[in-house]
Amino acid sequence: MKLVLGRDDLAAAAAAAVRGTGTQVERLDVRPVHKAARGMIGQGSVDICELPIVTLLQAVAHDHPVILLPVTMLGRAQHQTLVTCGDLTVEDVQGRSVGVRSWSQTTGVWMRGFLAEQYGVDLRKVDWVVYEGGHVDEQHDPSWVRRAPEGARLQADFLGGSLDFGIMGNELPADDRIRTAIPDAAQVAAAWTERSGFLPLNHVVGVSEKAAREHSGAVLAAYDAMREITSDAVGFEALRGAVTKVAAFALEQEVVPRPVAFDELVARSCEALGVREGRL
Repeated sequence: MKLVLGRDDLAAAAAAAVRGTGTQVERLDVRPVHKAARGMIGQGSVDICELPIVTLLQAVAHDHPVILLPVTMLGRAQHQTLVTCGDLTVEDVQGRSVGVRSWSQTTGVWMRGFLAEQYGVDLRKVDWVVYEGGHVDEQHDPSWVRRAPEGARLQADFLGGSLDFGIMGNELPADDRIRTAIPDAAQVAAAWTERSGFLPLNHVVGVSEKAAREHSGAVLAAYDAMREITSDAVGFEALRGAVTKVAAFALEQEVVPRPVAFDELVARSCEALGVREGRL
């Protein structure tokens, strides 16, 4: 089996557990970890892979043979990811230009959802600029989103002033001019999480259906090992709220072609692994 997980501790625990079942496993070093997603979805190049949750939702919506293993690999606040270099604030977003790496980037899906839900922004009245495609080839960007010219870079355009706002997580450049567009973003994010009962979810674990069926014991052993050592949300019920919310945002933003219900994800996983829902 081939394994791509970004956290060293979880990767080591999962690999050791898989070997304990008598199954060979190789950890592939892919950094940043999201670069493994396209090969996993399109070519089945990885058996157990850390995936952005939106990528997994797109894969399921387009009937790729990938299932959810309910382990949080990355969860974080998102309100601080809307940034600007000028005097604009979140109240000025509608009618302005906003750059984001990819329309299907999970950070962007969360942030756009907050813009619509909390700030009343009509997303179709924003000049959205994206710089690359997503991880699932069948999914295309909406007609109301424009692609930056070939060779353009989000960070350069943002710092150069051709974008009013950017949505950036780990790719945020270091520059003293940059500030968050939402006043008191950390407090706003914390209040949202308290009301919602969950932290926004970025990355989970995806498993190929082939691996789940042929090596169910090894996959379950990997799950158990990660569950033992992580303090983040694990298990279907622990992830239900966050996944349901981001799936709704994705549908509203035309990031997925159809609704993906959480119970569909649960049923697919349990059927492929041959277990009852309560096992995960």
